[in-house]
Amino acid sequence: METTLQETVKTAWQKSKWIVKGCIIGVLALLMMIPMLYVKSLIFEREERQKEAAREIAAKWAGKQNISGPVIGVPFWRKDNTDTGAKQSMTRHIAYFLPDKLQMNAVVSPKEKSRGIFKVMLYQAKVTIDGSFGMLPFDKLNIAPESIIWNEAFVLFNVADSKGLNDQLNLKWKDSLIELSPADDGETGMRALLKANSAADLSGIHFSTTIDLNGAEQLFFTPLGKTTTVNMQSSWQHPSFSGNILPQTTDIKDSGFTASWKSMAHKRSFPQQWVDNAYRFDYYFPPSTEMDPPRADGSIRSGTSTSPFAGSVTSAAFGVDLFIPVNGYQKTLRTIKYALLCILLTFAAFFLIETAHKKSVHPFQYGLVGLALILFYTLLLSISEYTGFNTAYMIASVATIGLIAWFVKSILQSGRATSLLAVVLVLVYSYVFSLLQLQDYSLLLGSIGLFLTLAVVMYFSKKLQW
Repeated sequence: METTLQETVKTAWQKSKWIVKGCIIGVLALLMMIPMLYVKSLIFEREERQKEAAREIAAKWAGKQNISGPVIGVPFWRKDNTDTGAKQSMTRHIAYFLPDKLQMNAVVSPKEKSRGIFKVMLYQAKVTIDGSFGMLPFDKLNIAPESIIWNEAFVLFNVADSKGLNDQLNLKWKDSLIELSPADDGETGMRALLKANSAADLSGIHFSTTIDLNGAEQLFFTPLGKTTTVNMQSSWQHPSFSGNILPQTTDIKDSGFTASWKSMAHKRSFPQQWVDNAYRFDYYFPPSTEMDPPRADGSIRSGTSTSPFAGSVTSAAFGVDLFIPVNGYQKTLRTIKYALLCILLTFAAFFLIETAHKKSVHPFQYGLVGLALILFYTLLLSISEYTGFNTAYMIASVATIGLIAWFVKSILQSGRATSLLAVVLVLVYSYVFSLLQLQDYSLLLGSIGLFLTLAVVMYFSKKLQW
């Protein structure tokens, strides 16, 4: 009786041990996601270190740039409607008027700088600006001519980081040359008094200037003209056009790129004139997909603000990102999204191979294989900082596949089984690399790949007996 019970238990265990072991292996695969969290944390740490290096260099050179101007500001007096006394008080306001035509031509010379192993894209730009003002429409703002303070009228010009100006900012205004300097009342921008005496002194004005400007990563232009045209050329081969509108024409070659934008007033969210702070010049830089990807919590990085200020005219800006095309941190982070898939496929292949060869592999040895798969990502991260992502991916995958193949051969003592697992790993890493390259088709390719993988597993699982 006792012998029969033992045989029954032994038979039941022989039938169910593969199911139990499969469950253990599945739990091991999930546990491998714990050290993967530390790898993710390491990626964010290294990426932040790169950002810190970029900030350190930009602090000495200049940051992202956005050119806005010129704008005419005209102070005036207006009766205070809230004062109900017999003698009403007057309050001082400023009316702002934008140019009718604005033409900007920029020649951008990129300068790649390094801080240790981290690279930052800087540039020096020569920007010529030409345009004109028509008759200033005071009537549209209900401003009486007698209330205007003519001798305090001024011209305003803005750049996002004035530290990048290499020369004194001078503006040819009609037939004279005026020098702009930082505002002394705490306001942003460069200003100069126009010393006007009447509306005729502020109408029909032609202006021009040339700016020698340093910057980092982004160069934007705010379309303040009723018609704004921007032409840009550079020797950088990897531009990324962004902002409120895309260029009408582009020509990207190995020798550099050229681009042209044209913006009309009806495409913007602000008028040609306003009073006081109805619209402002607070700077907003949309995030670059390469240089300023979303943080781990999903929020967006940007140059000055995480979202455009309400009423900010610079939210209509457009321009170019001069980014370094290989960003190993973000590509490594995208690779980690497929980590669980790689581990499960490798464990499943290993499990089927050991089952087919009637070998018994200890779960601890599965854990070692899983750690080798995780170390692939640390290798990829560290090597990509020196060689670029694609080369690092090849080196890390070859090293990982070689290590696992050597380990499995010593366990199973079968060259055929080892070669089969190595082929599976090559296919897995090639598949993941293809997903990373085909961003637009990654979902389609991923779905097809998972379907085919399931079909293969179902085919080989037919040999398992309950």
